[in-house]
Amino acid sequence: MKGKKLVIGTRGSKLALWQAEWVRSQLLEMEPSLEIELNKIKTTGDKILDVALSQVGGKGLFVKEIEEALLEGRADIAVHSMKDVPTEFPEGLHLAAICKREVPGDALVSKNGARFRDLPQGAHIGTSSLRRSCQLLYARPDLKITSLRGNLDTRLRKLDEGAFDAIVLAVAGMKRLGFEGRITEIIAPQVMLPAIGQGAVGIECRKDDREINALVARLNHQETAVCVRAERAFLLRLEGGCQVPIAAYAAVQDGKIRMEGLVGSPSGEKVIKNGREGSPEAPEALGTGLAESLLGRGAGEILAEVYGRPIPPVENDIAT
Repeated sequence: MKGKKLVIGTRGSKLALWQAEWVRSQLLEMEPSLEIELNKIKTTGDKILDVALSQVGGKGLFVKEIEEALLEGRADIAVHSMKDVPTEFPEGLHLAAICKREVPGDALVSKNGARFRDLPQGAHIGTSSLRRSCQLLYARPDLKITSLRGNLDTRLRKLDEGAFDAIVLAVAGMKRLGFEGRITEIIAPQVMLPAIGQGAVGIECRKDDREINALVARLNHQETAVCVRAERAFLLRLEGGCQVPIAAYAAVQDGKIRMEGLVGSPSGEKVIKNGREGSPEAPEALGTGLAESLLGRGAGEILAEVYGRPIPPVENDIAT
């Protein structure tokens, strides 16, 4: 890779650029002679800001155009927030590395410093996610939830202008952009499980770029990778997208992966939750098995109602 030029495909938001610049710095630390530039790409998700993501439909809203740039040679690697990355990739592309995870949870930022349990009756909450709104309403059915999209600065400004009593954002983004001091409370996982892959950064590239694959693989964080792989297997089995509240979080504890997963109704009236332990040697089996346990507890009915069809059974015994 000595002296070679490398192009990073990235979204143009402040958080996406922070992540791309961080990857750039890590690559330059390993290979100082590299010339690295960023190709800022506007994705479908960036263009549609006046509609809730759950209403837009489709998968890969924040990665599709970047993947097209990879396939067309306008980028050599793509840097993504793992929570935005679909479980399946276009032919010829793959995930070459998952970097060390930041705090994966969700942050409550309230107008007057009130914690979640102390928010007034009927408090107005802004969030861009069905996963968040479902869990918020399950814990506090009295809350009023309104879709809130845009970059982090925009969301915080709307809170400051009085549009909401509180908003919910990813802790990782708040920390990376220097807004950690504005966090009122990190919401306990018992109240709100994070999105699949939340807090982790992934690097996608072409399968046949051997040099780039070898270079990028050095940024892979093994513990984060096995946990995110378990979460993504859980999501894959449930055929999840933006239209249904699905959450999961896996962590390595005492040599095992401990994982919690959730499927909820969009209204927040019903939440199916369970946990499992498994081997780091077989993270996909753990994620798939946890998904199967939720399907057996009633998640299948929730998903069938949202998708308009039942979730078919697996064709092998990976979940047993």
